[in-house]
Amino acid sequence: MPTHFDTDAEDSKLARLREREEEDLTQILAEKYRFPYTDLTAIPINMDALRVVPEKEAIEAEAVAFDKNGRHLSVAIHNPNNSHLPALEHALQARGFTVERYMISKRSLAVGLGRYKELSLATVTTAGVFDLQGDEFRSMSEDLSSVPALKEFLDKSLVAKKNAQLSQIFEGLLASAFGLKASDIHIEPEETGVRLRFRLDGVLTDIYTFDDHAYRLLNSRIKLLSGLKLNVGNRAQDGRFSVVVNEKEVEIRTSIIPGNYGESAVLRILDPSAISHSFSEMGVHPKLLERLQKEIRRPNGMLLTTGPTGSGKTTTLYAFLKEVQTPEIKVVTIEDPIEYHLQGIVQTQTNGKDYTFASGLRSVLRQDPDVIMVGEIRDADVAATAIQAALTGHFVLSTLHTNNAAGAFPRLVDLGIDPKTIPSAVTVAMAQRLVRTLNKETRVKRPATPEEVSLMKKEFETCTDPALIPTSFDELWSPTESEGGSGYKGRTAVVEAIFMDDELAEFLRTNPSSSDIQKNTRRQGYLTMAQDGILKALEGITTIEEVVKVVDLGHS
Repeated sequence: MPTHFDTDAEDSKLARLREREEEDLTQILAEKYRFPYTDLTAIPINMDALRVVPEKEAIEAEAVAFDKNGRHLSVAIHNPNNSHLPALEHALQARGFTVERYMISKRSLAVGLGRYKELSLATVTTAGVFDLQGDEFRSMSEDLSSVPALKEFLDKSLVAKKNAQLSQIFEGLLASAFGLKASDIHIEPEETGVRLRFRLDGVLTDIYTFDDHAYRLLNSRIKLLSGLKLNVGNRAQDGRFSVVVNEKEVEIRTSIIPGNYGESAVLRILDPSAISHSFSEMGVHPKLLERLQKEIRRPNGMLLTTGPTGSGKTTTLYAFLKEVQTPEIKVVTIEDPIEYHLQGIVQTQTNGKDYTFASGLRSVLRQDPDVIMVGEIRDADVAATAIQAALTGHFVLSTLHTNNAAGAFPRLVDLGIDPKTIPSAVTVAMAQRLVRTLNKETRVKRPATPEEVSLMKKEFETCTDPALIPTSFDELWSPTESEGGSGYKGRTAVVEAIFMDDELAEFLRTNPSSSDIQKNTRRQGYLTMAQDGILKALEGITTIEEVVKVVDLGHS
């Protein structure tokens, strides 16, 4: 009896053989051109990397960006002799990317280019979808740079309840967030509606209330852009996407958690302009600034900056790194996560498993660095390794969670560091808080109350440098609120610092308390955070109310 010949099965087998031959041939070509070989059908493609190269340019150059780590970009190419490839690589390098090339087959290229269909939801203009990278975004950002303007936009967008209009809501929110210089967007479902809030100058501000229909569309849009699963609503998800604004790439970090009335979303805007201020523009008192300029240029030692989450510690460390970074020294950071990308600095990110702060720091020490930034000293292992690095010819910058500069030393002891080794390693301990700054165009002068005068004078009783004590405590400043404006514009830091000297080094051997260290170091003649805040309030930079919010006055 004749055997039935399965044509489909044989054709499938033949197709697999041809694919295998094509991959084998690509591997041979990769060796010839001395490129590593990869197969995009077998590995995940990083959507953030794919976004870097526009689809049209990718098709022309037969190249797919498939992985991105900081400014390091992995690009898979099919034809090394493609005439469009040099221009693409030059453009990427001009944008600050380091390009690593891989060889791929034609089939692999087709798979990579096919992923642009998924990406088009975020970057390609279609009916009712806003192009996040277009000129229209910049225009919209300017138009929606006030809270009333955003409310009016949302009212108009929500009237018709058409999907095409509703799908633009998110882009409008994002454009407005940039216009208002918001650091975070909060979308919070509640029993009676969905609350939208922006964090403006560190303070959460109510913006709008959505209905459930608009919220569902908005939630889906955010998930699609952030690469999150649409069908998962019962567990936390984290994602991200990028927006190109004024030719600068801004990363948006998305966090979604389940709640009683739906998923709550927070979008954090990591705008590079947030760290564009120079070291001298940080609002640090001139006397302290002059001393810090010298301290951060030491060949070894440790600078610790302390304060609660959101007090600007990392931004301060970035400012220090930008100040000391030169072509002659190697600077390496270990962060969780990398918040801003700095040119000329090696930045690495922990993953919480095999690359932690402790293991990362040990690896970094083998990279021959001059300056090391450790995002945070969280445990005994990191503390011990960081202290050892500071003792062996490296300058280490890091952060701790303590209430004031003096608290940094007992905290290290709590983490298991021998008090006798701390003075040899730690050269500076800083603390800071952020206060809102007054809008200079609308602020008004007012007389200080007797209680305020008494409080301010009492705070300066401990100041040992007469030149720092104000001549008058009689006048303060207040904000003038207007429609859509709080009277404040931006934020600045109130800062204090303690410097290691022989007397403090000897005193630390007795393992003193934070308050005792504070009393001992008053003789150094620098302002406390409270005193720095009062000076800024008297100068009209901020208000005494803002200072009281972040610093415990009367307890220095």
